[in-house]
Amino acid sequence: MNKTVLLVDDDREMLRLFQEALAPYRESFGVVAAGDGVEALECLKRRNISLVVTDLKMPRMDGFELLAAIMESYPDIPVIIMSGFNAPGIENMALRGGAVGFIVKPFTVETLAHQILTMLRKETEGGTLHNVSSSMFLQLIEMEQKTCVIRLANRDSGRTGALFFVEGELFDARVGAFQGERAAYEIFAWDHVSLSIQNDCTVRENRIRKDLNQLILEAMRRKDEIAAGAGAPAAAPPEESDSPPQRLRAKILAAFGAQSGLEDIIQNQDWRGRMKRISACGERLKLGRLVLGYVDKADARDYILVPGEDQTVAAVNPTCPRDKLLQLLAE
Repeated sequence: MNKTVLLVDDDREMLRLFQEALAPYRESFGVVAAGDGVEALECLKRRNISLVVTDLKMPRMDGFELLAAIMESYPDIPVIIMSGFNAPGIENMALRGGAVGFIVKPFTVETLAHQILTMLRKETEGGTLHNVSSSMFLQLIEMEQKTCVIRLANRDSGRTGALFFVEGELFDARVGAFQGERAAYEIFAWDHVSLSIQNDCTVRENRIRKDLNQLILEAMRRKDEIAAGAGAPAAAPPEESDSPPQRLRAKILAAFGAQSGLEDIIQNQDWRGRMKRISACGERLKLGRLVLGYVDKADARDYILVPGEDQTVAAVNPTCPRDKLLQLLAE
């Protein structure tokens, strides 16, 4: 799996210089930049980041706030703090807050590169496996009572995730912005993955209370259910098959099958008022009636909105065939 390092600092010129200076290390890692903690969190939602290097003093969200947010939502991503302040206690505060390293400005590019390479090597010191079945491998982790972080990449869709084991017990999972059981079910449904093993785990809160085998079996059941929907689905009770979500699900799966990117379909009245206002505005401007809405929230899910008395919302992952989906549903 390719490694990407996120540099965070409000000094745009310094970011540009560091990106250029780190270019010779491109075979080991790539570099992306963010101007503050808010931009950094948006980047973490969109990209597979292996390591964050952040300044402390920044507008909107400083380095300590960013560190806390990463420890809460992305505990598998290590953070190195860089700061122009060398006051006693600052480094200890950063390390106690969860940072894996601390660099005092000014420093050389070689010093930063050394820190980055050290952290990335540690991340994969357990080894990497390609094109394997995750469920069989993870059962071995459980049997060996291993404490580690397993980073996974779905070779079919490009989606990435992480599983957190403490003494063989699955404590947490993450795919994009999702955590816990929801993320675990998606990961266990992947067929061909690459695994990267980190022989350590900072997560100590157990978000998942189910047995590993139970989770894997449930993930397989859900996967088979979606696959069956792409072929000849079993007859559903009339009241279910006639509901807008069920009709929409059947239409999408019949057209695209498992490649649809469909994750869930619900009826959600929260969007109803907003959709009516948008539709009314379009009619006043003589743009016609609102047929469909597509909402990109810059997270692990996008949403297709189908207007009606019972507002129907389809949640899809960003890898879905968006244009073809919209064309299908507009027919």
